[in-house]
Formats: sequence, structure tokens, C-alpha cells
Amino acid sequence: MSPIPKNLIYVLNGPNLNLLGTREPEIYGHDTLDDIAGQLEDRARELGHEIDMRQSNHEGHLVDWLHEAQAQGAKAVILNAGAFTHTSIAIHDAIKSVRTPVIEVHLSNPHTREEFRHVSFIGRAARGTIAGFGALSYLLALEAAARI
Repeated sequence: MSPIPKNLIYVLNGPNLNLLGTREPEIYGHDTLDDIAGQLEDRARELGHEIDMRQSNHEGHLVDWLHEAQAQGAKAVILNAGAFTHTSIAIHDAIKSVRTPVIEVHLSNPHTREEFRHVSFIGRAARGTIAGFGALSYLLALEAAARI
């Protein structure tokens, strides 16, 4: 078993983010999740960090991965919970239950969209939120995570 990197940052992605690049590109852009992962890996390496990027359409996976991030001693978690942002008390509670700082990230700005997207259960528990800058939101979150 290989040792856990000291500067590991988890990047967790929720439902439908596997469809980036084709799903509503006028809102979410043309970058795929793999494109974003490549950008993050390059910048993380420059910052002396390593990322562990994952995506699931299942709420429980995100909860388990938040717990795992703490157990593995991750420096931080960057979390785009997708639609679970506005519905998941379970993910909110998981964030509150771990000591690992969580940065909420969104490609679009939820406050400029439908009213039901204006409430974030994730943001109420996260260390901070970065939204509205497309794929750059992830890179900005990585910069913040590296400095925590």
C-alpha cells in the first residue's frame, strides 16, 4: 500500500457532472470533467499538491468520500455537489462532521438562476464558496485549498 500524500486534496463531484461538455453547455461550458481534472492536476503539481478527483450520481458516495477524506488526512475537499447542493441535509451533516475544510464550487452562479437554486445546504457548512466562473471556479477553489 502506497503512503497517503501529505498535500492531498479531494475533488468531489455530484450528479450529472459526468455529462459536462454536452449538458447545457450554454450554462456549464464545453469543458468535460476530464478536461477540468487535467487542468487541476497540472496546477496541483505546480503547487506541490496532489488531487483525488471523483464523481458520483449517488448521494451516499459523496458522504462516504467526505468521511474518507478526513480519514486519509486530506488537506481539503473541493465539492461540487450539483443538485444535491439544494437538497442534501446528509451531505451538509457530513461536512459538519469532518475536520477537513470543504470548499463549495459551482460552474454557474446559482444566485442568477432559478429560485430553488438560491439555497445551498452545502454552503451553510462549507468553509467557502466559489461560483460562476465556469471551469475556472475549480482552479480558484484549488488555489484556496492550497492556502488553507
